[in-house]
Amino acid sequence: MSRPAPVPPLRACVVVPARNEEALIGRCIRALASQQGVRPDEYEVVLVLDACTDRTRERALEAASGHPALRLRLLDGPGRGAGHARRLGMETACERLYAAGNPDGLIASTDADSVVDRDWLVRQLELSERHGALAIGGRIELYDPGHHLPENVRRWWLEQGRARQLDLLHDRGPGPGGRIEHWQFSGASLSLRASVYRKVGGMEPLAALEDEQLERALRDHGIPIERPLSVRVRTSARLSGRAVRGLSRDLALAFWTEKNTLDGGRFTREYVLRSRSHRVTLIWDPTTGASDAGPIVEAGLVDEAIPLSITGGTGCGLRRALQRSTGEIVVLFSDGGCLSTSNVCRLIGPLEERDDLALVKGALPATDDLTELLARPLISLHFPQLAGFVDPLSMNLAARRGLLERLPLPAGEGVRLSLLVDASREAGVHALAQTRLDGTPSSPAESQEVAYALLAAAARRTRLGSRETDEAVGPLLLPGAHGPDPRRVIVDEYDPLSVRNPATEARPSP
Repeated sequence: MSRPAPVPPLRACVVVPARNEEALIGRCIRALASQQGVRPDEYEVVLVLDACTDRTRERALEAASGHPALRLRLLDGPGRGAGHARRLGMETACERLYAAGNPDGLIASTDADSVVDRDWLVRQLELSERHGALAIGGRIELYDPGHHLPENVRRWWLEQGRARQLDLLHDRGPGPGGRIEHWQFSGASLSLRASVYRKVGGMEPLAALEDEQLERALRDHGIPIERPLSVRVRTSARLSGRAVRGLSRDLALAFWTEKNTLDGGRFTREYVLRSRSHRVTLIWDPTTGASDAGPIVEAGLVDEAIPLSITGGTGCGLRRALQRSTGEIVVLFSDGGCLSTSNVCRLIGPLEERDDLALVKGALPATDDLTELLARPLISLHFPQLAGFVDPLSMNLAARRGLLERLPLPAGEGVRLSLLVDASREAGVHALAQTRLDGTPSSPAESQEVAYALLAAAARRTRLGSRETDEAVGPLLLPGAHGPDPRRVIVDEYDPLSVRNPATEARPSP
């Protein structure tokens, strides 16, 4: 009596989260189906379809149909981001390996926009099974066949990586540790034993940067990560990824910095006068420096100059000035001491030269504590796409009237942040730029009140729903000798001018 052939053990599960990846999922699945050195019945692919609204499922099945031996398992993801989808896949893979009686089998991961090398899986299995590796980070190379990524951005990415690798080498303790031939441990190419995954508590439920959390968990448990150059993946160098954080967002920010950080010095008065095709309004605060904008008007750079009155708040004054003006391009200088012919040219020039730009921020040589201690951390936390701005709170800027009239304006100092955040949401960060200005910044008075107004504006832009559903913003409470010392701060907001709501035409009460 013949015995049935033994079922080979499941050696690895490969997790692939995907959301609306119909254009790229096919090549990812085909690469995983074509692995050499490991039999198709020794591994399976867990594809987590995370709230896809396109044909990702169909494209994946089409690709798999050309490789009938591939074991492809489809899961519906929670629809809460790549991190949650990857976690679901990793948990499923861990259960599958334990059910197969192989707790030391590998949970591997890649991304739907990535293509693994033909020996990607077998090299990781050899490192684990023959050399005792517990966790592995593969080398990720950028795939950019159309050469859309500027060389300076690619060089920046590599320099950042080398710095990270040096940190890893420096921080490695005297105990046993994995090889560090590169710096990466990314969801696009990582693996670890199922038993190790359970030991560290698995992945935390995060929408993004889940791979960084897993790396920290491994480090905290003293588990070394092998980072060999022999395990390779090519991942898309696209600038619009599905995750809120990660490689594509980093590349997009570097690309923006390269393209939209402008050399203002080349926009001379002669250049601007030759290229001017729009009516220009200058709004400036005469109390902070220059009391007369006559020289700018006489130079032919602007058509009208309107002094900014900050009675009722900076945003309130800006709104009134916009209502009185007619220019298609509006130049604002709240730091009147920086008002000069050259600085005006540096702001107007880019908008006259490039139709794709809607707002240009001026950056002064130095920034104040509010920018360094509040604005930068706040932007990195909630608005990372704007982290490339050198002087994000600058109110020395130029913008197209059409954009400004579509933006809500906080009546007070919150406008310093809201203009940037709302403009990026309305026009896209690609329509925003920055240029260096000459001058010395003036620190805003009452920095506590300004900080509070900035936080109130940020809070309104990080909550879901309309302003009507926001919690009421009360006074700033400071400690007093016998109780709280309330400081009233202007935090009301106007609707966009384009809304023309009569109820908001009156100045809000401080």
